[in-house]
Parts: sequence; structure tokens; C-alpha cells
Amino acid sequence: MGLTAAALTPPSPVTRSLIETGAHLFDHRLDAAAADDLLGKIRGQRSFDHRLFQDEASFDADPQFRGVNPRPGRNLLEQFQPELAFVEQDAGLVAGLSEVLGPDYVIMDRKVVCGVRAKSIPDWLKARIDGQPVNNLGPYVKPEYRDVTYFYGIDFHQDIIDYRDREADFVTLYVYLHPVARIDAPLFLLEGSHRLGATPFPHTLSRQGLDLWRYEGPDGDAIDVTQRVLTGGAGFAAIWHPFTLHGTQPDAADHERISLRYLVGRGSMTANGMDTVNASIRGPLSLATTRVDLAENGAARLRVNTVRDA
Repeated sequence: MGLTAAALTPPSPVTRSLIETGAHLFDHRLDAAAADDLLGKIRGQRSFDHRLFQDEASFDADPQFRGVNPRPGRNLLEQFQPELAFVEQDAGLVAGLSEVLGPDYVIMDRKVVCGVRAKSIPDWLKARIDGQPVNNLGPYVKPEYRDVTYFYGIDFHQDIIDYRDREADFVTLYVYLHPVARIDAPLFLLEGSHRLGATPFPHTLSRQGLDLWRYEGPDGDAIDVTQRVLTGGAGFAAIWHPFTLHGTQPDAADHERISLRYLVGRGSMTANGMDTVNASIRGPLSLATTRVDLAENGAARLRVNTVRDA
């Protein structure tokens, strides 16, 4: 990219939010009726409860920790493309993404993310995953249900985690399909954490106050960042930079939390909002090693989780 902040045009509102906090919360909700319609169709596909999971013996007979997330040809949203117009054609959302990524931005990925409620997790599985930093339940669900990503809490992380050696040229877009309160596993976002650039997972964080954390990079650089809990109604939408730390606690409600998660990449390589944001970051814009928490087979080898105490 090679552009300096001085060479770029003054930031407009969405870009300015990304520079200042690493995220932008849209001040309008997407079509709540359309969100509810899609939610009903998704829930009509299956019961998001204990029936999702393999039994312990079946899992142990053939444990698979890689390749268990949605992919082309195995993605529940592929059958609901018309229903996604309330997101992908929303004028405010399109304008914001165009501002940051260029008008020819590209949808890299779209999927359903389900925060599974605590009482739906089998006891044998709870014992295995307790304290793990990333409780992606994909390895444990039945293969026919792996067209959705299922979580039971995930520690603070950056979305660059899945993209070694890639510079920050995309944003994450998250949309709630139903009201999400504090007990519904909302996103916890650390405002300003993107400023340290790309850092390996798990991240070094220490609590400084009710909503304040000290975040330390691997080179010893440290900043104080503010925790924001993203609650909202159906149609709530937010985007964040791939270096912005975020996570969720386990779902403590009596129902699952179902949301949409997009990764949206830049189109043309001409100067745009993402260049301006990246020019304000004082750390590295890419990493050769994005995480150190996994064994060679993809299983968790660390027992550390910060967000559960947030």
C-alpha cells in the first residue's frame, strides 16, 4: 500500500470511527422484519439444541478439528440469497462499506454464526472445553450440521487470525437477527485495540477497571482500551477492523444467539478509507504466525480465557 496519512484525503464518518475505535456501529437498524423472516427460516431448518452434537464415543472414534466450518457447497446461507437483500442492498451499509473498501468491494465470506445456549451443550463436552480460549463447536457437531459456525464463547481475538501474511484489507460485518441483550452472548469489543496492529493469539490483556483493559503487544508496546458490549435489536449492524479485539462469553440465555457474519474485502487498490485507517496503526499490518494456541492436529493446547471474566 505504501501511503502515508498525509497523502490521504480527510476521513469521512465511517473511516473516522475505524481510526478512532477500530469499529463502526451503524446508527440505523437494518430491516427488522426481514431479519425476523430470515431467522424463522433458519430455525425452520433444525433445532439448535443438544441434537446438534455427536455422542462422546462417535467423536472419539474420529476426532476432526480442521475443516469443520461452513464452506462453499456446505453453507446454510446459500439457500437464502434472496433473503439477504436486507443486508447486502441496504443503502447505508453499502455506502459505509464503499467508503472504506471502495465501491467495488467484495464479499469474501458470509455465514450464520450460532452462540449455543449453555443447557444445550452435553456434559461430556462442557468438561472438555472448559477454559479453552476458542470454543468452536464445529468438531463436535454432527457432520450434516456443519453448514453453520457454532460457538460457546470465544476469547478476545482479531479476525486476521485466519489469514497469515495477509495485510489488513477487509472488515468484518456482523448483523443480529434478533434482539441481543447482555445474557445472549453479545460481542465484547475492545475499542482502540487495533492500534497495536496484528498480534498473535492469545493476546496479553489485564483488567484495569470495570470497562478498561491494558493490552500489551509482543514488542512491549501497551495501550489502555475500553470494553464495549454490543447489544442491540434485530437488524443491529456493526463493522470492525481485522485487528480489533473482540470475543463473546458463553450464551447464558434460554435460547441460542443467531447472527450473520460477513467478511468484506477491498476492491480497487486506489486510495480509500482502509488506507487511511491502516496509516494510523503503529504496529505490523500482517503476521506470519497468527496463533500459538493449537496443537498440530488443530486441537486446543492452551487453557486460558480472558473474556469469560469480562
